Amino acid sequence: MSPVVPEPLLRELGRTEGGSEALGLLVRDQHTRRLVLLRALLDAASAAPAAVCPPGRLDRLRQDWTLLEAAERADRAAARSVLLHPLAGPWAQRCLRGLTAVAPTPELAADLAHFSALAAAAAIRAGLPFETRLTAPDGLLVLPTLGALRTGGPGPSTVHVAQSDGEVTLRQEHARVTIRPTESGVTSGDPRWLPVLTLPAVLPGAAPVPLDDLDPYRTAGSGLQRFGLSSVAGLDGSERAAWRELWAGVAPMLRTGGAHRTAETAVLLRCLVPLSPPPGSTSAGAATGPSSIREGAAQCSGTRREAFGAILSSRPATAAHFASTLVHELQHTKLAALAALTPLHHEDATPRHFAPWRPDARPFDGLLQGAYSHIALADYWQRCALGTDRPSARDVAWAEHARCQEQVGAVLPVLAASGALTPEGRVLVNEMISMYHRLADTPPPPGHLARAVAYVRTARMIWRQRNAR
Repeated sequence: MSPVVPEPLLRELGRTEGGSEALGLLVRDQHTRRLVLLRALLDAASAAPAAVCPPGRLDRLRQDWTLLEAAERADRAAARSVLLHPLAGPWAQRCLRGLTAVAPTPELAADLAHFSALAAAAAIRAGLPFETRLTAPDGLLVLPTLGALRTGGPGPSTVHVAQSDGEVTLRQEHARVTIRPTESGVTSGDPRWLPVLTLPAVLPGAAPVPLDDLDPYRTAGSGLQRFGLSSVAGLDGSERAAWRELWAGVAPMLRTGGAHRTAETAVLLRCLVPLSPPPGSTSAGAATGPSSIREGAAQCSGTRREAFGAILSSRPATAAHFASTLVHELQHTKLAALAALTPLHHEDATPRHFAPWRPDARPFDGLLQGAYSHIALADYWQRCALGTDRPSARDVAWAEHARCQEQVGAVLPVLAASGALTPEGRVLVNEMISMYHRLADTPPPPGHLARAVAYVRTARMIWRQRNAR
């Protein structure tokens, strides 16, 4: 029997690369899982007791499913751009948990009502003539991937939605808004319509990237609040302009960091979720994951396994750091998708390991994830250092490279010594080790290397004091 992931593709991914075949394999598997999840949601609703999913709500779910099927027949790619939108993943999993719970959960009714908005958005994108009735909770009706309508006033309100002749009418009792879908988004001259900001694709022919500050499930269940973080509740005009301006410099930086960085961004990145700056933001710095936020950090970023293709991030300080955030987080995306396809290890989840990028003890899987993303960062920053003529930019890049390279070197022996790696995991870790040594063939200037060594040594000493047990 052929392996799920052929060894040549595993080796590519172990080098934190991945051509079209390897990335395509990950994407197809994740998309299949999403479609199965959506079908499981409908089946769970059908099997749920009436106290959890009343007959009226079940009938509406089935009507929405029929609309989705019609949208797929009209334009499959357009409809699936909504169904496979990263932020539909957290919503679907939350719905499924609610439908299979012993007792009704307080949020289930609103979660199930969101399915109607998803179906309507898919029909709009597919250009399908239709009419439906949606409920806007708390003065805002969100049509996923498209935008949102301000309905005014607190509490739920009803909006009649109809599409014909290329126009969509959103009608309330005393108000009417018309929007028009276009290739670049959804336009309207009415200020009550809030479009999702769409950033240009990083490669010709690739999909543009929505900066989604509207979807109600963009951070739900993400655990951001534990670290004092929150999503941005709507970007104003100046903030949107700042993100746009910063994004314009990302593609050139990705190219400097390697053609494979641009390619993986074009294939994997499907959504950016803007976060508020972390508490104590004082200076520019590299991205950290939400669960590793530290006082004084200028930026936070992260991914969610259930939201394949989404990156959550506060606004980076520079285009170079924006690109490094994408490199960092997309490695988590790749490795999580790979682990869903084939087990990489059988270690338990006990947090026991030192990781120079975290103050707490890490489980083996977290150590593997962190090392994988940081060795990609070491590669990116080394290429940036070698690819620029500007002394200040080169100095920053070498400093970042040296720190990441030294951090990875501190944990690779632990990964390599594990007896719980599967054959696939062993191939992956061996490729990471080879990549580490290849990067070491072009060392940073001595001063940067000395500071990086001191940084990791200090981090280890502090970690031992905090995690003495």
